[in-house]
Amino acid sequence: MPARKRTSPPSRTQGSDAALDQPVGSALRSVYQRTVEEQVPDDLLDLLGKLN
Repeated sequence: MPARKRTSPPSRTQGSDAALDQPVGSALRSVYQRTVEEQVPDDLLDLLGKLN
């Protein structure tokens, strides 16, 4: 089987990519923040308590 040639990722350019990055970054931060703020279910806390 022939070896695969490694290629570098396409270079990033300022412009349309940067315009797309901002809303995507905001959406990811929002999802992360909601996940961090989500309460841990009581069942899971009970299960974790049994491990100690």
